[in-house]
Amino acid sequence: MCGFAGFMMGESDRDIGGAELARAADRMADRISHRGPDDAGVWSDAAHGVALSFRRLAILDLTDAGHQPMASPTGNFVIVFNGEIYNHKDVLKDLRSRNRQLSLRGHSDTEILAAGFEEWGIVETLRRCVGMFAVAVWDQRSRRLHLARDRFGEKPLYFGISKKTLLFGSELSALTSHPAFVPNIDRDALGAFMRFGYVPVPQTIYKNIWKLQPGAMISFSADHVLAGRVPELTKFWSVEDAYQQSTMSPFLGTDADAAASLENILRRTVREQSVADVPLGAFLSGGIDSSLVVALMQAESSRPVKTFSIGFHESKYNEAHFAKAVAGHLRTDHTELYVTAADALAVIPSLPDVYDEPFADSSQIPTLLVSKLARSHVTVSLSGDGGDEIFGGYERYQLMQRVWRATSMIPSSLRIPIGRQIASLSAIRSAKSGSLANKANWASRFLAAKSFDGAYRAMISSWNDPESVVLGLSRQGSHPASEPVSRAGSLLRRMMLTDTVAYLPDDILVKVDRATMHVGLESRSPLLDHRVIEFAMSLPDRMLVRNGVTKWIMRDVLYRHVPRSLIDRPKKGFAVPIAEWLRGPLRAWAEHLLDHKSISGAGYLDAQVIQKIWQEHLVGGCNRAPQLWNVLMFQSWMERATELVQVPGRNAA
Repeated sequence: MCGFAGFMMGESDRDIGGAELARAADRMADRISHRGPDDAGVWSDAAHGVALSFRRLAILDLTDAGHQPMASPTGNFVIVFNGEIYNHKDVLKDLRSRNRQLSLRGHSDTEILAAGFEEWGIVETLRRCVGMFAVAVWDQRSRRLHLARDRFGEKPLYFGISKKTLLFGSELSALTSHPAFVPNIDRDALGAFMRFGYVPVPQTIYKNIWKLQPGAMISFSADHVLAGRVPELTKFWSVEDAYQQSTMSPFLGTDADAAASLENILRRTVREQSVADVPLGAFLSGGIDSSLVVALMQAESSRPVKTFSIGFHESKYNEAHFAKAVAGHLRTDHTELYVTAADALAVIPSLPDVYDEPFADSSQIPTLLVSKLARSHVTVSLSGDGGDEIFGGYERYQLMQRVWRATSMIPSSLRIPIGRQIASLSAIRSAKSGSLANKANWASRFLAAKSFDGAYRAMISSWNDPESVVLGLSRQGSHPASEPVSRAGSLLRRMMLTDTVAYLPDDILVKVDRATMHVGLESRSPLLDHRVIEFAMSLPDRMLVRNGVTKWIMRDVLYRHVPRSLIDRPKKGFAVPIAEWLRGPLRAWAEHLLDHKSISGAGYLDAQVIQKIWQEHLVGGCNRAPQLWNVLMFQSWMERATELVQVPGRNAA
């Protein structure tokens, strides 16, 4: 796991030498040095205006043979690579079967990947790879730069054309450090952020800077850079295609067959992802996903697996004792840390630096803290991310289906007025009826939706009407949840697919990648192996959710290793008591950022609307923490980005 950055200049701008190109690229990589503290490298081609830079966190092949940027065997491809190819040994075996004369300097997956590009081409090689990755490849023969990203977006990759220069890198801060970068905020992206708490692919908070879509490769020539246009993507894998293929070849076996197949696939995946030349452990929340990963890790290991969990002193948020019980049963080497509001307050000022653009999933706080805890013991940590989206684990899936079936028969001409009447209940301000007010607010959104997909978008939105708070918003913000991913599947599948292409890569995986890489820790997610996901997609809905029991098939496998009594309980998730903290120990911090004059002066948000919901939250009648946390994370980010961002009325828009 590492980080890279670079750029490609248009032909008319290539008037600087190779040394200057290298220095500029090196400065970009310096901004993301936390992603790779073990080694650094830079490569440039002055004749073609290309420079690549790299920061390495050494996981496989700790020798100089893993140094990047790295050339392919013939020297045609020069690459920088962030991630892990878990089946690199299988890829190497295939390469040697075709080229017995192949000679490699070391055993890093990067070197094997580069050799594969020469043998099969970039796209075909990536299709053969199982892993998480982002890669930039300069093809010296064709004079084209290729950028590619893994199937689910586990590894980040940003790019954009500014002042006839293509900029790219593992984090936005690498791009912002280049002199060609123009820092204008995209109000539509801000609207999407206020709605969902994250900026969805392909947008970023900045105009003309983009996130590469998962499972895609994009290629640039000098002509593309000069014209400032983006060529079409080449998709080598997509969630939608995988789902459609699974419907044509569904799983037809028994429950026992399905459980056995899933365990075999997961055991292989965990085995592959447990390979490292550095200390390895796992995050353990005590929930189904992480418990299953740890159980299989321990079953495959001859020594106690190192496990890590975070707890809260507020009992309704705390699951640390469940994690401890699971760890005790599996006999792992377990470490836990209890988080206080003071711990959160100490972490919060660093969040804009960690997440690089506005990001408002409040579980980012314990994620960062548990990453720091794990990093003090290991360099690689496995997690259970992806289980809810892939195996139907979110409770909202069940709630949505029940409510939609109960209300869908009501004509929209009646539902909307009813929703408006119910919305009046949200004006209740007493602490005693706060829960009722929150439910009324959600119900009014749901009833106003014209379709199931619109209703689901309302459910997953913090601000269901971002145009009411973002000034000058031209539209409500693009997002895969704005349109159904697939109308062919069940309601359950439509929600799962929507979350898999949106919430999973743009929220969950961003949260984990930035938190772990900020402390120099590599996180791996066995449940996101595409073979696991393709198998899960082939299963009938009844093997995912049965009689109201979520993740039924995962539970069936897990019960072979952990007693039901340690697992069967209501799901809490990785939530933190933000609502209570904002009324208490975080209040002064929040009031500073929510200052009316400061918000009005920036010119992006409606200060009056924000003050209104802040007062509603303080009174205690309504929980406005989801909306407020989005505002606070944007304001906190703005404080750090003031020198970069173009502020209306103070500098160019």
